[in-house]
Amino acid sequence: MASIRVYTSADASVGGKKIELVELDEMMHNLKQAWIDIRLINETEQESEDIRNFLSNKMKFHPLAVEDCFDIPVSRAERFENHRFVAFKARDQDKKLDTEYLRVFLTEFNVVTVRHSKIPAITQFKGRYRSARLEKQLKRGPEFLLYELLDAVADDWTELLEDYSSELDTLEYQVFDPSNQYPDLLEQLHMIKQDFREMSKSVVPLHKMVSQMLRPDSDFLSEDNLLFFQDTADNFSDIVTRVTNYSSGATSTRDSYLTHVSMRLSESNAQLTEVMTTLSVIGSIMLPLTLIAGIFGMNVSAFDAGKGTFDLWQILSLMGVFSILMLVYFYSKGWISKED
Repeated sequence: MASIRVYTSADASVGGKKIELVELDEMMHNLKQAWIDIRLINETEQESEDIRNFLSNKMKFHPLAVEDCFDIPVSRAERFENHRFVAFKARDQDKKLDTEYLRVFLTEFNVVTVRHSKIPAITQFKGRYRSARLEKQLKRGPEFLLYELLDAVADDWTELLEDYSSELDTLEYQVFDPSNQYPDLLEQLHMIKQDFREMSKSVVPLHKMVSQMLRPDSDFLSEDNLLFFQDTADNFSDIVTRVTNYSSGATSTRDSYLTHVSMRLSESNAQLTEVMTTLSVIGSIMLPLTLIAGIFGMNVSAFDAGKGTFDLWQILSLMGVFSILMLVYFYSKGWISKED
């Protein structure tokens, strides 16, 4: 359904006033320095059409900007004849990294936001709007309210990054902890890498949009508020840098984990190879001994066996000579040797 709230200096402290579209149409002429928040969640086709007509016909907003309110826009800031329009991604309240576009119209006196979901930054912005700085905010005009809104979005991303920083530190500790085995560690590293990639898709366009607003040729901001938006641009620049660094850190940690796994596998393979080599040497030595024992154990007369010429000790000596000769041969080939 469509929900409309109007915030003014008179009722900001109580959470604004919820009104119907007809009431908003009647009171628009008297609204000064107000914030109109339009939330469209599971709205009907008729509600969408009514809101569209209000924005186009009553507010006289540009058709392209109005169309972006009901479609998926791109992050941008544009100045039109009688208003300015900003569209950017903010974090959705439903899930940790889901984002939703927030559309903001700046008129001469008022701010109009259009959204299709609950956004944590809007909740923060409501708190700022109700603060004691309200008079100062309103005197600076709608631009300052846009600054406060963007700053709330930046704070929301910053708080989220703090949580991810702690999570990344924990994963790094687990990778380099030899005393314990942690299940699904590689999967967790892969997931956090994906999360940073998703963050980048939202914060990079937002930073570019704020930078575009600050360009002298854009004529989007007044000189009185340039310093505030420069601060916002610096905040988003820091967020983009942190996301990039954390993503690189996650990649490095994942590579270190794979290297450790490969080293442990190599050590295991080396031990297995040593065992197999030892068994092969033993087997190679035993083969000729088995042959000798088999020949002299046959129930036939050969080499005067059993008649005194070859008794047990001579046969054992012959086996020993063969064993020594084979060990000398294996040693000369380097198949058996003392460890360095």
